[in-house]
Amino acid sequence: MTRTIGTAVRVEAVRRRTQRRRFIEFPYRLYRDDPVHVPPLRRDCRRLLSRRRNPFFEYGEVGLFLAYRGGRVAGRIAAVHNPRHNAVHGVRDGFFGQFECEDDPDAAVALVRAAERWLRGRGLTSIVGPVNFTTNAECGVLVDGFGTPPRVQMPYNPPYYEALLRHGGLSKVKDLWAWERDISALDARLLHVAEHVQDRHEITVRSVDLGRFESELVRIKYVYDTAWERNWGFVPMTDAEFTAQSREFRKICDPSLVLLAEAGGEPVGVAFALPDLNQALPAARGRLTTMGVPIGMVRLARAIRRIDRARGVLLGVVPEYRNRGIEALLYVRIQQALRNGGYRGAIELGWTLEDNKPIVRSLTALGCRHTKTYRLFRRDLTAGTGEAPAASPATAVLLETADRGSA
Repeated sequence: MTRTIGTAVRVEAVRRRTQRRRFIEFPYRLYRDDPVHVPPLRRDCRRLLSRRRNPFFEYGEVGLFLAYRGGRVAGRIAAVHNPRHNAVHGVRDGFFGQFECEDDPDAAVALVRAAERWLRGRGLTSIVGPVNFTTNAECGVLVDGFGTPPRVQMPYNPPYYEALLRHGGLSKVKDLWAWERDISALDARLLHVAEHVQDRHEITVRSVDLGRFESELVRIKYVYDTAWERNWGFVPMTDAEFTAQSREFRKICDPSLVLLAEAGGEPVGVAFALPDLNQALPAARGRLTTMGVPIGMVRLARAIRRIDRARGVLLGVVPEYRNRGIEALLYVRIQQALRNGGYRGAIELGWTLEDNKPIVRSLTALGCRHTKTYRLFRRDLTAGTGEAPAASPATAVLLETADRGSA
């Protein structure tokens, strides 16, 4: 969709229920004719923005904005203040997320400027994103690898988004890579390595026990927080965030694809793959019920039975047990579980950081292909730094009304 010539862009903060509804509904119109886009459930969109249901709001703050051109919504953005990120990394970063926009550079600039004003008002000195609303959730703009649907919990956008954000004065800060590997055949050498590692280091690998869900979560969270502690941008989830995320995963997870590596009964590694719910979601058309009738729920339940793809969400080992081949052992076991569970084709792995050279080398050695790139952008907000196109005079005046909105 392109801009309407001769009409000004107007940005408003989302405060009312009707505005929030427009904010949620806009992407469904934007992607209506895109055969690759996977429409999320509106229920999940509402949950993300809910102060009551999203644990992020126990410590964070979000401002939502809509851009209009000619009385029609042309785009949206969320400005995000994540004080836990800033405390962990000793910075004053602000974030943006939920960015969706027509192919309208003026609307994109107006949205970015509205988010920047909101962040400056909270003493933040940069804008980074897209992030929804932490780096433990969906991140980045797809810049390479178009043409195939996104896997579960990975973002998707039109190719023109990168140009819109660059037009707004943002520049690349980090690329996130997704990988694929065919699971139809196991490498005999990897099988040999896995058996050797398991015997030599007395490592056991087992599936999680959903009957002991809460205690299993504690073990998984320990590995997650420890193994990813030094990754760029990583901030441990709060217990409430981890529990909420895990309960959502539990609804769709296959227990055989959640593996714990243990040494002496203590957790030292985790591998976690999710069935690709995005194969089934289009059947629901964004809604579980219509006029109170569970039409989407029935369609989704039928489509879920046909899922045969997966996404590898996590594979990590605590630092003191690295370089012993446990990563290869977990990779082999998760691949065996996928094949035994009837999954076919290629598993997607990631994301991983573009400059995490040990991970890149390991995945390449395992026969994985880098298939998609997601880009994070940044702009300094300190006075006198960075040049960026300004909104038109009419738009700039209207932006004055967009300074105090929050979710």
